[in-house]
Amino acid sequence: MKLDWLLIGALAIVLSFMGYQTLTTPQAGVDAAKEAALSPRTGVSLAVLPFANLSDDETQTFFSDGMTEEIITALARIPDLRVVARESASQFKGQQRDLRAVGQALGATHLIEGSVRKAGARVRITARLVKADDGVNAWTNSYDRELTDVFAVQEEIATSIAGALRMPLGLKQGERLVSNRNIDPDSYQQYLRARAFGSNGRESLRAIPLLEPLVARNPDYAPAWAQLALVYQLTPNFSRNGPLEELRRVVREVVPKADAAGRRAIQLDPNLAYAYNALAHVQVIQGKLLAAEELYSKALALDPNSTIALGGYSNLLAVVGRLKESIAMKDQVRALEPTGPGLTQDTAQMLWVTGQNDAAIALFKDLPSGVQGLEIDRARIYASMGRYNEAADSLQRITGGNLSAETLAAGVRLLRSAPAETPALVSLPRLGTIGFIYLYVGAPLRAFEPIEEWGEAGFYISGGADNAFLWHPSYAAVRKSERFKTFMRKAGYVEYWRAKGWPEFCHPTTGDDFVCD
Repeated sequence: MKLDWLLIGALAIVLSFMGYQTLTTPQAGVDAAKEAALSPRTGVSLAVLPFANLSDDETQTFFSDGMTEEIITALARIPDLRVVARESASQFKGQQRDLRAVGQALGATHLIEGSVRKAGARVRITARLVKADDGVNAWTNSYDRELTDVFAVQEEIATSIAGALRMPLGLKQGERLVSNRNIDPDSYQQYLRARAFGSNGRESLRAIPLLEPLVARNPDYAPAWAQLALVYQLTPNFSRNGPLEELRRVVREVVPKADAAGRRAIQLDPNLAYAYNALAHVQVIQGKLLAAEELYSKALALDPNSTIALGGYSNLLAVVGRLKESIAMKDQVRALEPTGPGLTQDTAQMLWVTGQNDAAIALFKDLPSGVQGLEIDRARIYASMGRYNEAADSLQRITGGNLSAETLAAGVRLLRSAPAETPALVSLPRLGTIGFIYLYVGAPLRAFEPIEEWGEAGFYISGGADNAFLWHPSYAAVRKSERFKTFMRKAGYVEYWRAKGWPEFCHPTTGDDFVCD
């Protein structure tokens, strides 16, 4: 464990240097991160491509996708093996592919591909390890087993790949790469169905009615508890633009359950990195930032290439004002997940906050239009550049989401009048997640109202790097206010800064006071 912490410290130093490079030459930072993604001892990086579903029932894709993710999780526990492109590899799902081109795109020296055929209580899993530079097989095997043996198959595949690469497993006596096996086949398939909904967007909430009865039947299955914690903590995001009392109700009901589920997962399996990630996210939304950082560090000690942990940790660094370190860590994630849309959005926001407007806008060009969160971020960037009509156009493209038509219309109307002093500001509606508009119509503190209101409801920091926009120059007037300082104290920022160091925007003054520029 001591060695793990030394490695984490070394990674932080490397990422800090990379962050400086990224702020001046973004591609240099990404290239350096790709180099760092290779195992320092072996120079090997491995991408697991989605296993094909060969079952007669097309709805069984969740099972083949689940096998892919479970094998990745097992391989990630091998110390000298770097597993890359967990999400990015999904772009090659179902495609005829040139493996050498795939390896180059994902920065991988080796690839794993395979298939899953499930029929009744039996499953056939085929896997092969391929050298990415020449497409030559390094190992291949097939397994015909009962569903009750699926965990053993996952273990065999992972250990066989390690053997083919001549890598020690690095396990202590009695440990296994696949540690969570205390679940029956039907419940395990239900868990995989829940995992298939992912952990982003409203769709992920459909996992809750699958996971709650699952953990009731299988109270000792740690992965299900971790997934439940992750999904629970997302729930308040979808109530932010509604009535405040509804948000308070959701937070009171869901956040304690998310916290308890995360702690239960860690208690059951202290080596499950995914559980530390989930609990860290829960701490962030509660304003427990020091606890969150410690949990992210523990997750990375267990799985240094966890994109969930790296992404969450980088968002935390951005939120507390450590922007250069955040961007450096996002470069590390981009090396591991070069095509992740959520990461691209977060990175674009960090580039904007640090004054790289054109680079930020360029990243958005490859992202879909009409999505509420993406269009709001586009509008925020355009408005800060004085391109108010383009900002209004972005909001008008929104389809779906939880902003009412009336709120969107009011926001568009205000943007088209900017920059201007708008009369009767008190009578204007709450703008929620488009509250930034008030920065440009003469009422900057009203732009801060949504964050204050969400904090009063117990939801201090929303998912992702949302609150990082507070460090943009457009929020300078907000940062100088007493209301801002009050929120920073309640939301855990000041406690964090006193323990970890102050960001470039803020510094302590006399007594317990501080000032932000």
